[in-house]
Amino acid sequence: MTECKKLISLVKRNTKCYFKDKVTFFMSLITPLILLVLFVTFLRNVYIESFKTALSENNLEINNRIIEGIAGAWLMSSILSVSSVTVAFCSNVIMIEDKINSAVNDFNVSPVNKTTVSIAYFVSNFFVTFIVLMCVMVIGHIYLAAVGWYIEVGDVFMIIVDCICGILFGTLLAGVVESFVTTQGGLSAVATLVSSMYGFICGAYMPISSFSKGLQNFLCMLPGTYSVGILRNHYMAGYVSALSEAGVPSEALNSVKDRFDANLYVFGNNVPLGAMYGILLGACAVLLAVYIAIVFVKNKRR
Repeated sequence: MTECKKLISLVKRNTKCYFKDKVTFFMSLITPLILLVLFVTFLRNVYIESFKTALSENNLEINNRIIEGIAGAWLMSSILSVSSVTVAFCSNVIMIEDKINSAVNDFNVSPVNKTTVSIAYFVSNFFVTFIVLMCVMVIGHIYLAAVGWYIEVGDVFMIIVDCICGILFGTLLAGVVESFVTTQGGLSAVATLVSSMYGFICGAYMPISSFSKGLQNFLCMLPGTYSVGILRNHYMAGYVSALSEAGVPSEALNSVKDRFDANLYVFGNNVPLGAMYGILLGACAVLLAVYIAIVFVKNKRR
C-alpha cells in the first residue's frame, strides 16, 4: 500500500472514530449553537439597537430587515471565526485519545511512516472542523433568511473561503499546542481555556473599536483578529450595499464599518482586506513550519 493510500485510510479511521462518538460531535456543535440561541433569545435587541444608534444621525427610514439582518450577520461572522479555532481544539481529541490508549505505539511498529500518521491527524481534524462549521453556517443562514437576507452569492462563496482560512489557522494552532498534551485532563484544560478566552482576544464578542487605543493596536497584531475581519467584510458587504441604496451616506457607512470591525486599524493605519488575508495565511505558514519541526523532532526521538 502506498503512503497516499495509507494516509487516506488513516484519515478515514480518525474521522470515523470522531463521528462514532455522537456525544463528542454534539459537544463540538453545542458551543456555537449556544451562542446563536443566546443571540436570538437575549442579545438580539442589543445588537439591533447598536446598529440603529450608529445610523440614527441620518434621520432615514431604514427597512428593519436590513438592520436585523446586519446584526445577525455580524454575529455569524463572530461565531464562525471563533468556532474555526475552538472546534479545532475540541475535534483534535482523537490524537490525544490515541496517546492515552497507546494506539500511537501500534502505529509506531506498523509499516506506516510516522509523518503520515501526523499528517492524517491534521487532515482529519481539518475535515471534521469544516463539517461542524458548515452545519453551523447552514443553521445561521436559515436564521438570516428569516430576518433579512442581503448576502450575494459571491459573498457566500467568499464566506466559505474565509472559513477554510480560519479552519486552517485553527487546525494548525491546535496541532502545535496539543502535540504537547498527553492526558484527557490536559485536553479539557486547553479546550476550556481556548473556548473561554479566544473570542475576546480576537475581537469576536466585542468590537475592537470599543477598546482603548493601546488594546486595539495589540489585538490587531494577533492573526486571529484577521480571521474575524475577513468574515466581517463579506457578511456585512450586502447589507452595507442595501444601506447605501436606502440613502445612507458613504461617510456614515464607513463609520459603521469602523465601529463594527469591518475596517481594522493598526496604529491609525487601515488594514486592507488583501493584507488581512496575507497576515492570516502568513501566520498559517509559520504554524505549519512549527508543526513540521515538532513532528520531525518527535519522530527522531522514537
